Amino acid sequence: MRIKSFIILSVSVLAFISCKTQYDLLLESYDTPAKYAAAFRYFEAKKYSKAAALFESLSLETKNTPQEDTVQFYWALSNYNDGDYVTAESNFDQYIEVFPHTNFSTEAKFLRIDCLYRKTYRYELDQTPTHTALKAIDEYLYEEADSPYRKRCEEMKKDLNERLDRKAYEGAKLYYGMEDYLAAYTALSNVVKDNPDNIYREDVMYYESMAACKYAENSVPMKQKSRYMTFVDTYFNFVGEYPDSHYRKKLDYEYEKAEKYLASKK
Repeated sequence: MRIKSFIILSVSVLAFISCKTQYDLLLESYDTPAKYAAAFRYFEAKKYSKAAALFESLSLETKNTPQEDTVQFYWALSNYNDGDYVTAESNFDQYIEVFPHTNFSTEAKFLRIDCLYRKTYRYELDQTPTHTALKAIDEYLYEEADSPYRKRCEEMKKDLNERLDRKAYEGAKLYYGMEDYLAAYTALSNVVKDNPDNIYREDVMYYESMAACKYAENSVPMKQKSRYMTFVDTYFNFVGEYPDSHYRKKLDYEYEKAEKYLASKK
């Protein structure tokens, strides 16, 4: 019975070993030259996850050798091409720290930024990664003034800033939709103050003015005069900047009503 069990176990082990692919055996081996050549074959064949695993294994075997920086870079690049931007960003960050001045350094710095950019979220969500990416882009553009990736960095920067602009605008406008007009007026005014170049400035100023108008309309009589005067002030600020705005007709209508009210109180 024991001999029979041993035979069965032996056959099972042999079957398991035979099921291993050439790739699995190579990954577990210590044949560095063969593994190095195979890693690039998988990379060229666009089998990036397998290439990444081989390069990761090689990163220890080639430490302190002339191949170390190449292996480290292609490990990161394999993860990047495989869509694993979290791991790739960490790889590139480590590469830049250890190898700040190699043939791959400029590209590694850019690809790290691209990973950070790809890890950002839609404007509705947390924008902490957006701020991280913007800081990295600014640092890169300062350090790599002649970078071939400058145009792409500027495009990413523009997109990220527009995302922040929209989050600020939509967040402040939310109070208007909730009919909390004082909170809306305050929040929208702060958007204009905090970022005068917000790309939604026209929309922000329109809702700021309308919030002031609605707040005045819904106020107790003794408070209405001063609050309508606030609306009139926001109205003139708006039409001074955007005389041909598509919002003009609505604001003119509200302004005329406010003027009639104020005239009746003189």
